[in-house]
Amino acid sequence: MTARFETLCAAFQHNAAQEPDAVALRSPGDAATLTWREYADQVRAVAAGLSALGVRRGDTVALMMANRIEFYPLEVGAQHLGATSFSVYNTLPAEQIAHVLTNSGARVVMCEPQYVDRVRASGVPLDRIVCVDDAPAGTMSVAELMCSGAPDFDFESSWRAVRPDDVATLIYTSGTTGAPKGVETTHANLLFECYAVEEVLGIRFGDTITSYMPSAHIADRLTALYFQLVFGTQITCVDDPGRIGPALAELRPTIWGAVPRVWEKLRAAIGFAVAAEPEATRTAIEWALGVGSRYAEHKISGSPVPADLQDEWTRADELVLSGLRAKLGLDRVRWALSGAAPIPRDTLAFFAGLGIPITEIWGMSELTCICSISHPAQARLGTVGTLLPGMTARLADDGELLVRGPLVMKGYRGEPEKTAEAIDSDGWLHTGDIITIDDNGYFTVVDRKKELIINAAGKNMSPAHIENTIKAHCPSIGAIATIGDARPYNTALIVLDTEPAQATDPELLDRIARGIAAGNAALSRVEQIKRFRILPESWEPGGDELTLTMKLKRRVIGEKYAKEIEDLYAPDPSPEVHEPSAQEAATS
Repeated sequence: MTARFETLCAAFQHNAAQEPDAVALRSPGDAATLTWREYADQVRAVAAGLSALGVRRGDTVALMMANRIEFYPLEVGAQHLGATSFSVYNTLPAEQIAHVLTNSGARVVMCEPQYVDRVRASGVPLDRIVCVDDAPAGTMSVAELMCSGAPDFDFESSWRAVRPDDVATLIYTSGTTGAPKGVETTHANLLFECYAVEEVLGIRFGDTITSYMPSAHIADRLTALYFQLVFGTQITCVDDPGRIGPALAELRPTIWGAVPRVWEKLRAAIGFAVAAEPEATRTAIEWALGVGSRYAEHKISGSPVPADLQDEWTRADELVLSGLRAKLGLDRVRWALSGAAPIPRDTLAFFAGLGIPITEIWGMSELTCICSISHPAQARLGTVGTLLPGMTARLADDGELLVRGPLVMKGYRGEPEKTAEAIDSDGWLHTGDIITIDDNGYFTVVDRKKELIINAAGKNMSPAHIENTIKAHCPSIGAIATIGDARPYNTALIVLDTEPAQATDPELLDRIARGIAAGNAALSRVEQIKRFRILPESWEPGGDELTLTMKLKRRVIGEKYAKEIEDLYAPDPSPEVHEPSAQEAATS
């Protein structure tokens, strides 16, 4: 049974003593490693150094760096002082950095040298900037920090003074409107989360996983940082998410998670690789994937797999599918997660047929990350599992999910009015998500309450459902925004997952048109996309159109592209407006 602790510090101290010479942190290929003994020594030195700078329990420390080994001792060292340590998105401009540093009350920023000018340009007064790698003029190096602690610093008393209700971190929600709000997450929140997820999935000392998503996002913090502190997992730090494919193949993790777009890219990569194989090999792989597809349909529907199909899948697995999993680096995975946005059903089915145990989760920063989940063996594809043990949920009259329990945040930093809007007087967090719950307690996400489309005929639709269905048939689509509120039919603005200049490529355009037609075939008539326009540009996380967590800023998109949207509904639209191919087509 997993030992249980009241603070992250106590959990870390326990795990660091289990196998001190085991590797706790590494980079791909073991280019750099850190053992638990070295990790614990650095945590002690960082805590002493920060204490010498005047950081005390309740103070706030900010970090701004890529996914790298050095992040961990700095973050965890601050925790051992009882400080609130949080990460700033590396892409933020100076004015947004000013907001999060001011709102958080940060006294010290620990960052890479490339971010020093932006931090200074924010104009926020700080006690000190500490730099990894080189230390520009006026900053302190990490080496200097670790050597600056007072000889009589009482490390033991410091971390033992940390309390469960102390705020461990701030997660700045990249809302679709307004400035980000700082979600206050306590040690108690995080420990309840970790233990509840472990109860469902099982997490062991020495389990391996990658850190490649931004550490300012609660998903990476939970699965890489906090799972490590609580259970003693080994983390491989991947500093460029574009290199996650090779890193996966090299590590072969035992547990792993990704956002839907990463799963979609992995699926597309398999498709491209299969297409390049010699005919005999390609035929064998296509046979195995076909068997996997029929196998997955039973898994999705919850119906028993016929014995003859089970035998055929086992043979396909031995001959082909196990090799495909190994090439991806997912042959050792006991469970994998998909979250942050709905994942297309076809994508989940593809990996289920491949024998990769994915479970879709639901949660939010205000709920410490994950709130509903199921073990892959009990998962029902297309749902986001059941409520974590110890939490309570109910549906409001309009279908909005309300949640109460130990995962609910302490509040929004410095914003009591907004906290009161989110959490009512009875302690219910109003999630803003429309969710259905079946007789067995499985959640199905419909959409955000404020984003449902009501067309001119009064029909309610989920744009996220439409978009995910279309994307499942169009791997070339990077982002799609469905338009249709108060309109006679639905249209879409599309951004490609390739160079924007390819927006006029006739072959690619035809492939998109056929893919949308195939996606439309899986939608009801009223949901279907009747016209679309490919925009010759990119939508970047944190830009005008997307939040830092890749959610569409629908209101901003509607305003920015008002002219293009009107053209989609014009009786005689411009040549840039296209219609799905009338010809039935396979997935593009």
